[in-house]
Amino acid sequence: MSTAPAGAVYDRGYRPYVGPRGGRAASVLALYRTSVRRALGLRRSWRQKVAPFVLLGIVTIPAIVNVGIGYVTRDRIGRPIEFITYREYVGVSSALLVFVALTAPDIVCPDRRQRVLPLLFARPLTGVGYVVAKVGAIFSILFAFSFLPQVLLFVGQTLVSDGALDYVRANLDVVWKVPVAVALLAGYYAVVGVAVASLASRRIVAGASFIGLFLVSSVSSVVLVGDFESTGRGSAAALLNILGLPLYLRDLVFLGHIDPESPLVGVARGGLYAVAASVAVAATATAVLLYRYRWTER
Repeated sequence: MSTAPAGAVYDRGYRPYVGPRGGRAASVLALYRTSVRRALGLRRSWRQKVAPFVLLGIVTIPAIVNVGIGYVTRDRIGRPIEFITYREYVGVSSALLVFVALTAPDIVCPDRRQRVLPLLFARPLTGVGYVVAKVGAIFSILFAFSFLPQVLLFVGQTLVSDGALDYVRANLDVVWKVPVAVALLAGYYAVVGVAVASLASRRIVAGASFIGLFLVSSVSSVVLVGDFESTGRGSAAALLNILGLPLYLRDLVFLGHIDPESPLVGVARGGLYAVAASVAVAATATAVLLYRYRWTER
């Protein structure tokens, strides 16, 4: 005589969420945190962590070398040698363009390619909030990766100088100039990088398009400007260099005018034109982003 197998009934019904409910700001903040973690490779395989931290090490090398040489030579010539200034170091940080080309597509393209945008744009998140979270994530990392080497350079130079207090007093202006210049650089590259990435669904296409945009504009500008070093007069065609526009803003912050060795030398109101061109590029990139995600407001 066979017996029927015993069975069990489990109550697997859904339960309502009873925890705290965040509003629109909470959804933007959650997306921002997720984007930062993804860009840095946190909670992902070790391969995803290589690129961001290797690039951080690369942009830190000039500060380490500068401090090391200053320490070795300070007793020989009476003062430490500085082969790179704080203003020039902001330009060296543009090497992080590679980081933007890798990470901006990585945090934007999968959302469109995997068709998860309708889920992300469920209320209360809006298109503007999505753009703020993505651009803010890239901006934060770029600012940190550009600012930390400057802090290392300042602290190191202070320690190897003959008089730490005298060095701080002589370079006190960099306390505000460096953050402002780095913020302008990071914000510019972040908004342009995310805007380019939003136009493609494949990461490799978006990254190549970003690098290509900067290279083509840079080469075209160099060709149009010509040999300005021998003539001592540049050309307004230098404003076509999308890569170099934030460096002109850097010069305005540190020097108060355009660098005499820049391609804009001799151009009347060159600084004003550089500011206008930078604002125009950033505004165009922002408009592209808002247009790409405009339907989320409907």
